[in-house]
Amino acid sequence: MAIREIPAIPFVESLKKTLVENYCNFNGRARRSEYWYFALFGCILGVVLSILLSILGDILGSVVSLVVSLAVFLPQLGVHVRRLHDINKSGWWLLINFVPLLGSIILIVWACKDSDPLTNQYGASPKYVDVD
Repeated sequence: MAIREIPAIPFVESLKKTLVENYCNFNGRARRSEYWYFALFGCILGVVLSILLSILGDILGSVVSLVVSLAVFLPQLGVHVRRLHDINKSGWWLLINFVPLLGSIILIVWACKDSDPLTNQYGASPKYVDVD
């Protein structure tokens, strides 16, 4: 049995997949590219919100920032859980983040790991397909 790697999806398609198709989805698997593109989107969004906060003032900027943060919280949590599923770990491992410093380091290392090429309990690999 041979496997073939599927090319990564572009940035905009990845955001569409995370924010529209899998908005509150905690099932399945997410590739590294999907996870890291969403992390990049979060950083860009943070910069934009900081600029808006300085332009709009404290009260209105804080309200806008709160609404946007709440809107992206569930997709962020979902993509992180699906990324853990992709390396064959339970989403409950996110709770390791409560261990100061060490928990965050472990999650970053796991987020950088390559996808499990085989089908696992969370579904088929989104990165690799079987070729016969």
